[in-house]
Amino acid sequence: MSLPQQTGAPRPNYPGSGNNTRNRDSGRERYSRNHGPQSPRRNERIRAIEVRVIGPDGNQVGLMSTREALQRARDFGLDLVEIAPNARPPVCRIVDYGKFQYEESKKLKKQKAGAARMKEVKLRPRCDVHDLMIKVRRAENFLYHGHKIKLILSFRFRELDHPEIGQELMKKALDELVHVGIPDYPPRLMGRSMSTTLSPVAQNKRKLVHNATAEPISDDEEEDDEDEAGES
Repeated sequence: MSLPQQTGAPRPNYPGSGNNTRNRDSGRERYSRNHGPQSPRRNERIRAIEVRVIGPDGNQVGLMSTREALQRARDFGLDLVEIAPNARPPVCRIVDYGKFQYEESKKLKKQKAGAARMKEVKLRPRCDVHDLMIKVRRAENFLYHGHKIKLILSFRFRELDHPEIGQELMKKALDELVHVGIPDYPPRLMGRSMSTTLSPVAQNKRKLVHNATAEPISDDEEEDDEDEAGES
């Protein structure tokens, strides 16, 4: 007795399914646990028939078949790494893969170090106009450089009996920064502090109003702490 034939729609060829060997290999390459999703193809994993090769000294060697390029890399005792897969033809470099990964990780760390960071600017409820503008100029400079800022207003003792004073001061500060920063949310009172964060406006819309020029910002620059002596 013959078994009944299976009916229904054919199984789709999802990446990694047994129906498509090429997609299965592609899934392994793209989601490699050892090297992560951004790991470039190298050596036998390079699929292009022809590639443009950069030698170990950084000079361009020229167009050649992938097989020939791979043999050249082996002659140097190095790897053939695909550094520009979307180029036509792809660009490969003859390099030590471990050294290549190290250099790429250093570049990534440098990019992260230069990324925008959250800066703090602290206010007091009863600061005068002069002190407020010092803080505003500091905040403007941070935002002009593309940093987010956290505006913090701290209350002491009986100052919490009149939170409207702090709210009015925060509103003044935000109004003075409207040309360079946008509040992410309205100022919130939590415990003895009222705070909000501001994100810089688009770079082509930023301008300096309270500063004559943009002052450089060091990586370890922090807002000076105010005297908290006697605060309970």
